[in-house]
Amino acid sequence: ASRHKHRATGGRRNIHQKKRKYEMGRPSALCKLGAKRVRPVRCRGGNMKYRGLRIDAGNFAWGSENCTKKVRILDVVYNATSNELVRTKTLTKNSIVQIDAQTYLQWYLKKYGVDLRKKGKGAKKEAGKDGKEEEEVEKKSRHVIFKLKAREAKQKMDPAVEDQFQSGRLLASVASRPGQSGRCDGYVLEGEELTFYKRKLEKKKK
Repeated sequence: ASRHKHRATGGRRNIHQKKRKYEMGRPSALCKLGAKRVRPVRCRGGNMKYRGLRIDAGNFAWGSENCTKKVRILDVVYNATSNELVRTKTLTKNSIVQIDAQTYLQWYLKKYGVDLRKKGKGAKKEAGKDGKEEEEVEKKSRHVIFKLKAREAKQKMDPAVEDQFQSGRLLASVASRPGQSGRCDGYVLEGEELTFYKRKLEKKKK
């Protein structure tokens, strides 16, 4: 409430009532990247909020593949509000973060029989491990191999997302409010949104 403020003309106000509990605010959580630390807060009506003070993992959805996995958050790379929040690695809603791609890689390999790291540039580096992996591949039945091939044929992937798999890190956006729910969930950036934020990051580097 702004009863203590001056009027638009600069005059003082007469304060005719005290502060009320329902007008109360609380300090912001400013959830950081780190080992999980969440505190419960009792709110009006006996409801609970979960104040995320530090969080290091969350559920991130890969929309086009309809796949959601719990993954580690590795870094905060962009925040529209302020670069200060990037420097201090603060997690807020719509922070752009880097997440660990390993879980999605394993899932993709299982569903499509394709190792995304081996596509393109990564192929030569992985050549040493090939011998062992060939043996594993042969264990699949003929039926399964054809099933995977059929899936792979229909599969279209955003090249920008595919490139990120080479580095083992994906750009994602936080959709939950860590300071309110104590969770840091979100979605993997794709398509135009990914292009937009990549451009922002390029600009920041300069």
